[in-house]
Amino acid sequence: MNEVFQAIRSNALAIGIFAIVTAAVIAFTQLSTRERIAHNKAEFQARALYEIVPREIDPDLLSHEIQLSAAPELGYPSGSIGWQAINSGEVVTVLLPVIAPDGYSGNIELLIGVNADSSLAGVRVLSHKETPGLGDKIELAKSDWILAFEGAHMAVNRDENWAVKKDGGRFDQFTGATITPRAIVNATARTIEFFRAHRAQLLQPVTADAASAAGVTQ
Repeated sequence: MNEVFQAIRSNALAIGIFAIVTAAVIAFTQLSTRERIAHNKAEFQARALYEIVPREIDPDLLSHEIQLSAAPELGYPSGSIGWQAINSGEVVTVLLPVIAPDGYSGNIELLIGVNADSSLAGVRVLSHKETPGLGDKIELAKSDWILAFEGAHMAVNRDENWAVKKDGGRFDQFTGATITPRAIVNATARTIEFFRAHRAQLLQPVTADAASAAGVTQ
């Protein structure tokens, strides 16, 4: 009987040590890669910003951050950071981070640019978990579908035409995958409506120099 207890105790001890070592390795890996992941994410985001607004329009775009207040309609109930593209002292485009919560596999993180006239400058997907070969066609690297938003203008809020074709709208969906493009189309509509509701604040230049050039008192 003692031999059985000793065997159980030895096995339990071995499993415990294995679990501790494994947890330590996972923790170390997470800590050692956190900074690199954050850096890569920032670089990817910067590329997306300049894909929507070329450097020729605003070479200092990355420094024109704006603090956004709570915006649950954009997926950020506690606020977030956006950017202003400023040219000749005027805000020509506002770039907003947006989360579409209704993707096929969960959240889709987007960067959406809205021009001063409320048309779309462009949309880029920052991250998603959509189905490879179907839903991932929202990535510019996989298809040019996302480019359909460039210059698109939604005439009025709640525009029934601002939908995928399967729902009677103007935007194509993918064969066998309607949920993903529908989520992005709906997110762009919410973003335009948000822009229109906060137009005055969003178009106020964030920099003192730009505000002065535009005749804005901050």
